[in-house]
Amino acid sequence: MSRNQLQTQRFEFKYQIPERTALQIRDFLAAYLDLDEYGASRPDYSYPVHSLYFDSDDFYLYNSTINGDKNRYKLRLRFYEDRPEAPVFFEIKRRVDNTISKSRGGVRREAVDAVVAGQIPMVSELVSRDPRHLLAIQEFIRLSQMIGARPKTHVAYLREAWLSRHDNSVRVTMDRNVRSAVEHTTRMCAEMDKPVLSFENRVILELKFTNRFPNWFLELVRIFGLHQTGAAKYVDGLSLIQSRVPRDLAMMF
Repeated sequence: MSRNQLQTQRFEFKYQIPERTALQIRDFLAAYLDLDEYGASRPDYSYPVHSLYFDSDDFYLYNSTINGDKNRYKLRLRFYEDRPEAPVFFEIKRRVDNTISKSRGGVRREAVDAVVAGQIPMVSELVSRDPRHLLAIQEFIRLSQMIGARPKTHVAYLREAWLSRHDNSVRVTMDRNVRSAVEHTTRMCAEMDKPVLSFENRVILELKFTNRFPNWFLELVRIFGLHQTGAAKYVDGLSLIQSRVPRDLAMMF
């Protein structure tokens, strides 16, 4: 699956599970889904994901999740590797009631700072000429400027992804080694400064679907005794960071 393909509107259920359960679930998934092409040839079938989360200085987006607002969004830059020629994706993740939607547009790395400053990228700086990508970038700029958003934290993890063999209606991911660190720049580097392990040694399992809850999802939940829980990587990571630093330093975030 191309990293440019997203389930643009979906339902999403999250679970925190131990590694031994994750390995058993991997065997179960193989009967219904295929491994994402980017993880199939990698150790543990996982590829690295890096997200630079933006927020206002009063943490409007963080607090909207803490407060359980039904209509909320997150702003982030996503990248997968350090190579200078590797693209960076401007992403908006929205929640409206129980529905998740995502939009994103990719740019060449040298254009990132200009876009963050509010400049619409030139066609030559875009990863794709699909007009939806440019619209996503424009909306990112609008939302970012509306609240005065700036880089706040770098979140990284290893993602094992499984997807439907025929379409993009079903996707299952397992995220391991979720780490968060304070980051106020757009250096887009995989290296992190004093990261914290956000969920200890637990694996974040996400069941994602666009239509109805598949029957075999019900079997998966029943067989492995899964219990739905929250796992907001940006919010949980930032909360942990702030709990481990002096109050006066935490106020600087």
